[in-house]
Amino acid sequence: MEEGVAVFEEFLRKKGLKSTRQRRLVVERVFSTHTHFSAEGLFELLRKEDESISKATVYRTLALLTESRLLEPLDFGKGYKYYEHVLGHSHHDHLVCIRCGRIKEFEDDTIEEIQVDVSRKMRFKPMSHSLKIFGSCRRCSMK
Repeated sequence: MEEGVAVFEEFLRKKGLKSTRQRRLVVERVFSTHTHFSAEGLFELLRKEDESISKATVYRTLALLTESRLLEPLDFGKGYKYYEHVLGHSHHDHLVCIRCGRIKEFEDDTIEEIQVDVSRKMRFKPMSHSLKIFGSCRRCSMK
């Protein structure tokens, strides 16, 4: 967590922005969360810790964390974004159950190799990618 906070504070310094107590509270909560989360869910958690924190501060801090590439926004088709911090995490993809909403992370070297091969054949230089597979999880398929 401390590494993420330090990297973010350096990012703020380079942009000429202040590292406020409330921003630090948001960043600490983000880096101590090891699941996907929404801005609203994060705001509700933070409000329990500090009633003075504003929704605007949470949203602006999430935008700055995304800009600094420490946080990745994810669209799972719910009408709002989820987030996950990426510092210290290996690249992975997602399986999303459209019935219960469960999100399962996975890694697959074959998928990664195919993406590299396709990019090379198409003379395309990838910067990032995101793979989400939507369907029914085992639990929901059994119902």
